[in-house]
Amino acid sequence: MSQIAPVTETAAIFKTEAEETKPKKLEQCPETSPLLVGPLRIEFSQPVDLDEVKKQNPALQGGRFTPEDCKALQKVAVIIPFRNREEHLKYWLYYLHPILQRQQLDYGVYVIHQYGEETFNRAKLLNVGYAEALKEYDYDCFVFSDVDLIPMDDRNIYKCFGQPRHIAVSMDKFGFRLPYTQFFGGVSSLSKEQFEKINGFPNNYWGWGGEDDDIYNRIVFKGMGISRPDGTIGKCRMIRHNRDDRNEPNPQRFDRIARTRETMNSDGINSLSYKVVEIKKNTLFTEIIVDIGTPRR
Repeated sequence: MSQIAPVTETAAIFKTEAEETKPKKLEQCPETSPLLVGPLRIEFSQPVDLDEVKKQNPALQGGRFTPEDCKALQKVAVIIPFRNREEHLKYWLYYLHPILQRQQLDYGVYVIHQYGEETFNRAKLLNVGYAEALKEYDYDCFVFSDVDLIPMDDRNIYKCFGQPRHIAVSMDKFGFRLPYTQFFGGVSSLSKEQFEKINGFPNNYWGWGGEDDDIYNRIVFKGMGISRPDGTIGKCRMIRHNRDDRNEPNPQRFDRIARTRETMNSDGINSLSYKVVEIKKNTLFTEIIVDIGTPRR
């Protein structure tokens, strides 16, 4: 009687194939990404073609990106308050997506588009971005960025730190200096815990100015400090523009800033009300069109 041939070799082949198809457990990304290049040349003279930006960022879907070769240290939602700034947004997407990917972040970009022609309310839009981003993913860090600010060094990491972080510390608009010590405008980051601790941002600053000073007060009143990169790494360029219609200086801002301690526990993420008009999934970002109401007359 002929013997049946042993099947060890075939079994070994199947085993090898099974091992190959099993997803690899990724190690954590390093604290400092090896992909960073340092100072960047930032120009606004040439128009940006978004189709080209999409081709250059093939891994993006709905503005979401996750590193393939390591597990990101933070899950970051980048929130941009927006209305009538399409050209600025193109530059932001062109420059920031490659930067954020080199920083090895697990991130998503959310453009929070204020619906209608009512006076602009930056801080309320940022609150909406926080709330809506958390409906999509378990983010633990939130970067709040104006659409017209581009970092000039990719070592200025868009992530969260032990204290709330002011990222845009050295703008060309201000001669690459802080305009005043308490300045917290432009681009900043707060962890989920830090954001909840200050009850988010104020909802009642309609028009230009004041909300970033209110946010600074909230942080200080809750016993936290401000973290900043140094003035060289923290350099940013601003896209020059005229002030938008319906975003005139807020005449009530100084009175409101003086009352932060009284209002912060009742005006913020716990009192936020809005209505989502539409959510659009673009390759490069998620756009959330939102009706945030009108100022109290």
